[in-house]
Amino acid sequence: MENSVFIGTAWSLLPPVIAILLAFITKEVYSSLFIGILTGALLYGQFSPWISFQSIFTVMTENIDLNILIFLVMLGMIVILMQKSGGSAAYGRWASKKIKSKRAALLSTTALGIIIFVDDYFNCLTVGSVMRPVTDRYKVSRAKLAYIIDATAAPVCIIAPISSWAAAVNSYVPEDAGINGLQLFISTIPFNLYAILTLFMVLFMGITSLDFGQMKTHEMNAAKGDLFTSHAGEFQNSSEVHENENGKVIDLVLPTLILILAAVGAMIYTGFQNGGTNVQDAFANCDSEISLIFATFITLMFMLVLYLPRKVVTFKEYMDSFVSGFQLMIPAVTILVFAWTLKGMTSALEIQSFVSGFVGEGSFGTAFVPVIMFFIAIFIAFSTGTSWGTFAILVPIVTSIFQGPDNLQMMIISVSAVLAGAVAGDHVSPISDTTIMSSAGAQCYHMNHVATQLQYAAVVVSSCVVGYLIAGFTQNAWLSLGAGAVVMLVVLHVLKAKAEN
Repeated sequence: MENSVFIGTAWSLLPPVIAILLAFITKEVYSSLFIGILTGALLYGQFSPWISFQSIFTVMTENIDLNILIFLVMLGMIVILMQKSGGSAAYGRWASKKIKSKRAALLSTTALGIIIFVDDYFNCLTVGSVMRPVTDRYKVSRAKLAYIIDATAAPVCIIAPISSWAAAVNSYVPEDAGINGLQLFISTIPFNLYAILTLFMVLFMGITSLDFGQMKTHEMNAAKGDLFTSHAGEFQNSSEVHENENGKVIDLVLPTLILILAAVGAMIYTGFQNGGTNVQDAFANCDSEISLIFATFITLMFMLVLYLPRKVVTFKEYMDSFVSGFQLMIPAVTILVFAWTLKGMTSALEIQSFVSGFVGEGSFGTAFVPVIMFFIAIFIAFSTGTSWGTFAILVPIVTSIFQGPDNLQMMIISVSAVLAGAVAGDHVSPISDTTIMSSAGAQCYHMNHVATQLQYAAVVVSSCVVGYLIAGFTQNAWLSLGAGAVVMLVVLHVLKAKAEN
């Protein structure tokens, strides 16, 4: 078959746009994603039924990440075993003695999300499984929990030099950029306004108990005992797990520590195996997916030794947790498979070529490049659901625009705007894998999480626009961050006054 006339054109934007619009209109993510995939297949096959049908399965098999699916199922097993052993309930009882208020529960969840900075997938599911019993006790809505998880996943990883995200950015920096990839990443941290202001906003919301928009409705429902607001039935079966009343806090804490230590250790090991010469270099060269699978396997073996001799879990219950863990992750796995297929379909239509050509042909004033790249990154990440794919498209373009030592500072600012915009677009996209993982970790209906987070992210994005305009003219991190923070505080103060009235 000759190449489709739609490849590399503006038509490549149509499949993700249709999927996203339908998801927001219908509040039903599965059919929306499928229709987006079908649209892409028809464009790719030039409306030939057989070629279009065949392309769906070709793209699906090429883009499904089996490592991530294995990790999800094994992590689901760990969550179920923590519940069956009574560890989650014991932690909830212990936390109720230490955590005396809803505010403390929110801030504790935020703190744990910041501590687990190695990988966003790992962050989303671990924080959710550990803190869900505590936030449920203090009637925090699942939408609010999902927001906190998401807001402390990618935004933390994108400003942590030792993380899988730092490794990804490092790999996308061309060798002729005039600066080492890791050095460039570290230099962008002060200018990564979306990440820093998002963390600031999460803390502000936790301290002041401010809620607005749809999140306020969810929190009001939670105060009355309805943590889900809608689609609670999807998670009822997973929550009905027989728990051992003799479980202890160590049954949750020790496996979590083993999981973290094994993941970090495996990442360092695989990094050295792949040519790393020091710890930072090892993280930049690590195989994060294999490391996460190894960490979950080690944790499951540790739980076998920890639980069975003490009879907090029987061998049959241990083996049954495989099926239960898979059932727990079915919503996340289904959405991920559809989202990966849609991303693959847009790649087959060469959306990257179209966007790269559009950006490369643009003639922007130098001072306005950061804010323009911020918006372009938001658009690409929102449309494709991938931050890393956005890095791959835009980071080489930005480094080619600003060549030479005299332009190094503007390169740093513009790359930071790309990283910030990619995370922002990823945050508000219903087809983003990190957003899907956050919904899974909180056991929150996916579109409830997307709709509530969109309004919160909009506040941060508007603040970043002001910050990046100032950064483009002053090239000063403190002035741009300070201006963004002031704008955010003003907006939040207005929202707080309206909420009180």
